[in-house]
Amino acid sequence: MNQSAHHSADLLKELRIDRSAPPPPASGRGLWIGLGVTATVLVLGIAGWALFGRDKALEVKTAPVVATGSGGGSASVLDATGYVVARRMATVSAKITGKVREVLIEEGQQVAAGQIMATLDPIDADAQRTLAASQLSAARSQIGSVQAQLHEAEANATRLSGLVRQQLVSKAQYDQAIAQRDALRAQLATTQRNAEVAGGQLRIAEHGVDNTVVRAPFAGVVIAKAAQPGEIVSPLSAGGGFTRTGIGTIVDMESLEVEVDVAEAYIGRVQPKMPVEAVLNAYPDWRIPAEVIAIIPTADRGKATVKVRIALMQRDNRIVPDMGVRVSFLEQHKPGAAAQQAAKPVVLVPAAALLKDGEQDIVFVLDDERAQRRAVRVGSNVGDNRQVLAGVVAGDDVILDPPAELKDGERVRVAADK
Repeated sequence: MNQSAHHSADLLKELRIDRSAPPPPASGRGLWIGLGVTATVLVLGIAGWALFGRDKALEVKTAPVVATGSGGGSASVLDATGYVVARRMATVSAKITGKVREVLIEEGQQVAAGQIMATLDPIDADAQRTLAASQLSAARSQIGSVQAQLHEAEANATRLSGLVRQQLVSKAQYDQAIAQRDALRAQLATTQRNAEVAGGQLRIAEHGVDNTVVRAPFAGVVIAKAAQPGEIVSPLSAGGGFTRTGIGTIVDMESLEVEVDVAEAYIGRVQPKMPVEAVLNAYPDWRIPAEVIAIIPTADRGKATVKVRIALMQRDNRIVPDMGVRVSFLEQHKPGAAAQQAAKPVVLVPAAALLKDGEQDIVFVLDDERAQRRAVRVGSNVGDNRQVLAGVVAGDDVILDPPAELKDGERVRVAADK
């Protein structure tokens, strides 16, 4: 019995937990699970920072501040819009009605003064010239016949003059010879006049032949081709819609100028010979020097505007008729004490970058990915830009259309160009 009790006590000791022993080693699977959870937490942390930290910056668009150079010491006093026009432009037509035989021009072609643009069918004109030449030849032949008869009549009158004095012929015979001589003289004069008329008709017929050839009235560029071989052209409208009134249109590119409409309220700022800066809508970065030619002395009652002619001081193939153009009328600074100030470059900022803070004009400048608020002093308008007298310098990047919630020093990021 004692042995049995002792054996049971030993078994209970073996079942007791030994808390001082080290924990058993973890399995490999559990270790990989722990590392995966840690990596997931790190990735989620980085993504959260990207979404809620860095990308929290406002997305903006920027534009550089530019300087136009010295600008000749000029500032804009008035801006206007208009179009390029040609003072010398013509739709060339034939002087006669006829069928087109060939057209020798194409759009964009340079033509010289007198160059043949087209020819008409010359059959009728050639026939008229041939008839006029025959009539002239017949008139000249008739002159020769009358002259021979007159020569004989004059000799007969001279012979009878001596015989009548000797009373060898009657006075009646002598008078008849004189009358015949005078009649032939009159007939000769008439024949000579008829020959002159025939010569004039031949010259007209030759002009008719020449009129079948259409020539350029001046040097220029063809901007429109209106007729094709086989069509009927006429200097007058036929009314049926099937007769062309022109061969083509040419423009003298040396005569291009700008016409703008200036509101009546501001026309007093414009003077003849006033310097102007023109910018074509097609080439907004190209500033063309120009000058006021004249102010047309009449107003448009409906639009309350006055037309102003402006001469372009620079010729270029890029300037073509009917192009839209923006012009700035410049006020030339007088030399003297302000000469150094006039020589300073004109700094321009896009009008879209300007904001009003009460009475103060401000812009936001991009500085190290942050929006920096700056107060500026603005001048006159120059197209879509504003002249800035103080506050920014050329090379600064200003934020366009700043959002209302944008604050000074706030982090921003520039939108990618699409």
